Amino acid sequence: MPPSAGSPPTLHPATTTTGARPDAPHHAHVPHGRARFLATRRGLLLACAGLGALLALSVVVAIGLGAAVISPADTARYLWAAVTGGGVRADEITAYQIVWQIRTPRVLLAALVGAGLSASGVAVQALVRNPLADPFVLGVSSGASVGAVTVTVTGGLAALGIYAVSAGAFLGALGASLLVYAASVSRGVLAPLRLVLTGVALSFGFQAVMSVIVYFAPDTEATSTVLHWTLGGLGAATWGMLPLVAAVVAVGLLVLHRHARALDVLALGDESATSLGTDPDRHRRALLVVVALVTGVSVAVSGAIAFVGLVLPHLVRMVAGAVHARVLVLAPAAGAVFLVWVDLAARTLAAPRELPLGVITALVGVPVFIVLMRRRGYGTGGR
Repeated sequence: MPPSAGSPPTLHPATTTTGARPDAPHHAHVPHGRARFLATRRGLLLACAGLGALLALSVVVAIGLGAAVISPADTARYLWAAVTGGGVRADEITAYQIVWQIRTPRVLLAALVGAGLSASGVAVQALVRNPLADPFVLGVSSGASVGAVTVTVTGGLAALGIYAVSAGAFLGALGASLLVYAASVSRGVLAPLRLVLTGVALSFGFQAVMSVIVYFAPDTEATSTVLHWTLGGLGAATWGMLPLVAAVVAVGLLVLHRHARALDVLALGDESATSLGTDPDRHRRALLVVVALVTGVSVAVSGAIAFVGLVLPHLVRMVAGAVHARVLVLAPAAGAVFLVWVDLAARTLAAPRELPLGVITALVGVPVFIVLMRRRGYGTGGR
């Protein structure tokens, strides 16, 4: 079916009419057999069904494991009772409360945050045409952390009530996005390498700002707050956090998916996008706001978690190819599964203490990223 009027044509972002682009290494060496299978409706549906089943199984297992181990059968029964309004025996009340009131909101929040960060990573990598980009590397997560910590320590935006921290995180993420973007544009041209370097530099700057906040408010609450948003964690998860995060992530995924063809074109470069009738600056500004919103809300409830938005899109592209209509369906589900298991590891590996999520994602993400980089030859002339 031909694209509607005014819509950018559907193109594989790894190639143009003149052949493969050397500045897009993250789209090269696609496993074409698997990608062709997933390009069919049947293949994509099967992949979605498989990831959905894996996510459901992961959620049930993660809810049941912890200091008090609850079998998957009992976990599923308690969840069913909570959803349908059924009852449980008196001797099961404690286990039921652990499942429904403590672990379920935490696991669901991990899934939402993982989905949001993965989708944001997909969008950022296309917007800046750089496979090393994600909200954490570009300083967006650090900016969101500064906003959240500032609101928590100063009591700002108190009129917003329970949404004050999320609003502060969004404003911080949006400010960081605009600052990085403005500093990376030279003579109207966005330099992808300059953007990454600017983002890394600003990340250190935002961390320094958080240190200053601790210095001028050196109490235990401020210190623990900064550590939480620096290292990441879901220990404070409650049911009250879920509606806002779920709504923002759902809207963000919908908007990004509707712009999937625009992301395909933007990944070709601004000149190619313009020649194909796409305004790159307009799409980039609009989508950076969406990324800032999803990242800000995610950071507000989980802290700054590295490598989720960097590694998961790469892994999905290795299987599904680089067409964003497919990647934006599979990457969020893969990110949700990944962070559910990361949070489970954080709760159980050093029990009764909890490990920061950022530590585990770094331990997993760094080796995976190095392997991906070596396989694809970044910086060595390979593609």
